[in-house]
Amino acid sequence: MKQKTMDSPEILQVLFHPRAEPRNQPPAGATDIDIPVAPGVTIGCRLFGNDKEAPVILFFHGNGEIVADYDQIGPFYQQLGLNFLVTDYRGYGWSSGSPKSSALLEDAHTLYGALTSWLSENGYSDALFLMGRSLGSACAIELAAKHNDEIKGLIIESGFAETLPLARTLGIDLERLAITEEDTFNNLAKMDSITKPTFILHGQQDQLIPVLQAEKLMAASGARAKELQIVPGADHNSLIAVGGMLYFQAIKQFVNKSTGADDWRKRRRTFREGKRQEG
Repeated sequence: MKQKTMDSPEILQVLFHPRAEPRNQPPAGATDIDIPVAPGVTIGCRLFGNDKEAPVILFFHGNGEIVADYDQIGPFYQQLGLNFLVTDYRGYGWSSGSPKSSALLEDAHTLYGALTSWLSENGYSDALFLMGRSLGSACAIELAAKHNDEIKGLIIESGFAETLPLARTLGIDLERLAITEEDTFNNLAKMDSITKPTFILHGQQDQLIPVLQAEKLMAASGARAKELQIVPGADHNSLIAVGGMLYFQAIKQFVNKSTGADDWRKRRRTFREGKRQEG
């Protein structure tokens, strides 16, 4: 991505909607992790921890959200036996600095390196899943393409394949600014190199990022194990509200399949062992 073209004020004021808020008290079972990403710039993250042997989902949120917005959502992952780690962006929540297009993916790489080291040093499982929602899909896809051999899978919620159509919807004609798709996040071009299991969730009524964008991501994915689940009646911001617990259970099922926890042979062995004990 060209560093300067996507950092014009005209683009930044539409792409990012930072909301600075002081650090709040983490919910029970949650831990804050602050990661320096540049001189004088630190990004806040929050881990909703469960069993340290359980898989970890590293989550990048949408452009109008902050880490604290997930204080009511993180516990649902914990209840399903997953560790859920949410990251902010520059200027969001208690993170310092100002958001920039050129820094978004660079910061994601820094966060990935620092957070995976923190998880390892603190005894957490190396079964890592990357998840991105809306703008966060650019971070998750970027990292999945670069660390394909290290991760267990990729989850994309309300993600976009192409930046130019999204920009037009938001009122910016990037082509008029002489910006091509290759100058942007270019999510679509990266999907072919991601071969780990991929799960794409999208609202049927999403008018900001139409379902076609999810279908393009699905078609371009290099993963043999991939699934696109379209949620009827949901728009860009209502997948959890519409799906309820089914939303979390679908993610849990995907994680189980990807890690082998749902392997039918394992279930059969467990069943046979139970029968032997009964006999």
